[in-house]
Amino acid sequence: MRKTKTAKVVRNLAALAVIAGPLTAAMATNGYFSHGYGMKAKGMGGASVAMTDNAFAGANNPAIAAWAGNRAELGLDFFMPSRSMERTGSTGGLNASVSSDSNLFYVPEFAYNRAVSDQLGVGITVYGNGGMNTDYAGGQIPANRCGAGAPESNVLCGSGRLGVDLMQLIVAPTIAYKFNDKHSVGVSPLLVYQTFKADGLQMFSSMSKAPASVSGNGYDDSSGIGVRLGYLGKLNDKISIGASYSPKIAMSKLSKYAGLFADDGGLDIPENYTLGASFLVTPAVTLALDYSRINYSGVPSIANPSTNAGLLGSPNGRGFGWTDVNVWKVGVQWQATPLLTMRAGVNVGDNPVQSRDVTFNIVAPGVITTHYTVGGTYALSSATEMTFSYMYAPSNSVSGTSLFNSFGMQAGTETIKMSQQALGIQFGWRF
Repeated sequence: MRKTKTAKVVRNLAALAVIAGPLTAAMATNGYFSHGYGMKAKGMGGASVAMTDNAFAGANNPAIAAWAGNRAELGLDFFMPSRSMERTGSTGGLNASVSSDSNLFYVPEFAYNRAVSDQLGVGITVYGNGGMNTDYAGGQIPANRCGAGAPESNVLCGSGRLGVDLMQLIVAPTIAYKFNDKHSVGVSPLLVYQTFKADGLQMFSSMSKAPASVSGNGYDDSSGIGVRLGYLGKLNDKISIGASYSPKIAMSKLSKYAGLFADDGGLDIPENYTLGASFLVTPAVTLALDYSRINYSGVPSIANPSTNAGLLGSPNGRGFGWTDVNVWKVGVQWQATPLLTMRAGVNVGDNPVQSRDVTFNIVAPGVITTHYTVGGTYALSSATEMTFSYMYAPSNSVSGTSLFNSFGMQAGTETIKMSQQALGIQFGWRF
């Protein structure tokens, strides 16, 4: 695929802005969006749209850049998902149970903010999304069970290992303007670069408009430009409100997978928005509450039901069947001592995966609904600090009749399951 100028710019910025090492994302938390951006937000269940104590304005609310001052933050999340599937009740010899390998991912993030004047703030945020990331061993299905003459196969009747890998890198330069001492607005252009690959899906080539562009073609990439808009208002010395909005981002096509994703390889970034508030309950305690909405229904390759009759790759082709997601985030911050700040939070969202679509989502089991988080910041000096966060998402599962039953394969019922943990550390500098 021809690399666009946008993709080159994004990669160059990322190379400068992100710590050395692999940039990977397997988040699958609120769908495939992270439960939070920046370690301080992650420690509070992701509640952040009305918090001004960090530099991650480009990911959370661009208007924050007018209040965050001069600071830089560099973090690394150790993300540990556990994913598995099970098929039972098959009378055609297709029963199987397998867990995904690759259970540790390193997710770096970077943010910088500068106060140009009392009214103007600028910055840049580098962060990632991901989640359709699985790596199942092959060989669970004996020979001839996926059809006469079929070799030993993976659980979706393909050859070799089964899985997909999606990574989205977003670079968000930001500018914010403070109208007065109570209100600000901000804007962040979003430079997006994504990569994707799929393996072990050969079974689905026969139902595609482009059979050679379904599976096993290595990594492909695409790019796009979007925007995030933000507002922050300080109603009084105890209550702040915030809002951010990002319309759908049109991405260039993943041509190597034009026979898998609807619209000839289209995989756009869904529209999303957040509304929230923070409350200074006591001089030492702050409570934050956010509501977020992610409109997966606007992206056909993600939202089309897997039961659609259209050929894979066509506008009405089969997809993952994800529904829109509503997310509630509640966090509390406590200034325990002059040097130590503690945080805790909970993040509760909808499960985008329905029972009818379980088969397709074996490779993308984004079924997590609840996250519990804790975190803290310790001031190492007047200008430096260290922040940590921990997230635990208990196991959630979805079961449904196998799509293979509609092919006359007597496959029974399938269950997909996921749980998660993440441990992050971040260093911050004020200047």
